[in-house]
Amino acid sequence: MPVLDELLEANERFAEGFEKGDLPMPPARQVAVLTCMDARLHPERFLGLDIGDAHVVRNAGGRASDDAVRSLIISSKLLGTGEFVVIHHTDCGMLTFTTQELQERLTKELGADASGIEFLAFADLEESVVEDVRRIRESPFIPAEIPVSGLVYDVRTGRLKEVVSPTAGRGV
Repeated sequence: MPVLDELLEANERFAEGFEKGDLPMPPARQVAVLTCMDARLHPERFLGLDIGDAHVVRNAGGRASDDAVRSLIISSKLLGTGEFVVIHHTDCGMLTFTTQELQERLTKELGADASGIEFLAFADLEESVVEDVRRIRESPFIPAEIPVSGLVYDVRTGRLKEVVSPTAGRGV
């Protein structure tokens, strides 16, 4: 059976007992989380969040890309979030290549020029968290009073470690 069929069956079971259709659009906890798309991360679970509690933005590496920052701007300016949390994780695939390596591989294998794609790979896990927190804090479209924290999730233990305090200066 294709995975889609399994997903649709699971959704049917979920929808049968669904009782949260009246939740408001703004997140109840007024927080937005930026984290990695890695399947080993279940941010709602390891942060104790329920449906409607938070915005969770996910991409490869949990990076503060232009699109992720766009989502955070919308989250704060239109939907009332007043706190951001950036979470990267141990054993991240983004540590295993460089942007240039992936660009060259795509060009070689697919014959398409990938030089214009910034994959935001990184070599230092904690430094990547610091960079992303800094990028969010330095956006002219993110109010200075919004706290931005940076954490690392350990995929082996399930524990979070703070890298950047929400009270650290705007320049990190």
